[in-house]
Parts: sequence; structure tokens; C-alpha cells
Amino acid sequence: MSGALPRALENEKGGEAMILVGTHEHTLDDKGRFVLPADYRSHFAGEAYLAPKDSCVALWPAERFEQRVERLIEEVRNGEGDGEELDALGASSKLVRPDSQGRVTIPEKLRSSASLEREVVVCGAIDRIEIWNAAAWADRVPGLDRKVAEVFRRGGGI
Repeated sequence: MSGALPRALENEKGGEAMILVGTHEHTLDDKGRFVLPADYRSHFAGEAYLAPKDSCVALWPAERFEQRVERLIEEVRNGEGDGEELDALGASSKLVRPDSQGRVTIPEKLRSSASLEREVVVCGAIDRIEIWNAAAWADRVPGLDRKVAEVFRRGGGI
């Protein structure tokens, strides 16, 4: 594997970008807010996008979300994608800005889509972070452990 990062992991200047890793247990407050873990805050200092993803809510740095949208638009232009996918993504996503205390509000509709309750897990997913219902995350961990082991077996490490 070369030292170059895939385009999705490059910053807008073409240099190396952040890679978001780690797992943190958090609590949603009564307003549906969670506090960004300290090691993620600098990556979400400006605007970010919340979007549903599988059984969780993803928080994308604005630049990365916009790159993904640009790729989807290009796929639609090339006849490889479905414009309704863009419509769905646009309708279900939310532009957010963490407050001065690093809190992000997850709208009720997104919380419901991922069955988020008071106890959540905030985890790095390389190019985004994901917010999971704590019980759903606990159920998912054994499968993830197997996948990580397979990655190292298959590639001789990363």
C-alpha cells in the first residue's frame, strides 16, 4: 500500500487529513445533546452534518460530507446513481454547529431513527463519528472484533 491516502481521506488542500478513531460512552441530555469527546472537537469546530446511517447517527465534518455529496451527484450525472438517494440524504440530514461547550443536538427524528436513548456510544469511524444506542453497540462489538482480526490476518496488519 502506498503512502497516499484515498481521496475521501484527503483534506481540501490535498494533504493528509484526520482519521477519527476511539470509542466513548456518553449520555444524551434532556435536549438530545451529547458532548463531543475532547479528541474529536478540533475536527468539528465549525459546521458538521448529522445523517442517519444504518442503525446509528453519523456526524460528518462538513468537508467530508460535502465530498461524499459531490461524488453522489457525479454518480447521478453519470447514470450510476439514483437522484432519489440524494433527495433522501438531503431531507434526512441536518447541518449543525457544536456549541461553545462542544455539545451537538441530535434532532428527535434522527434520535428515533437510531433508537437513541439516554445512554449512547460515540465512536470513530475513520472519516466520521457515529452515535449508537449503547445496547445496540454492545450487541455489535463481537462482530467488529472479528472483522478487525480479519483485517490484520488478511493484510498482515494495516
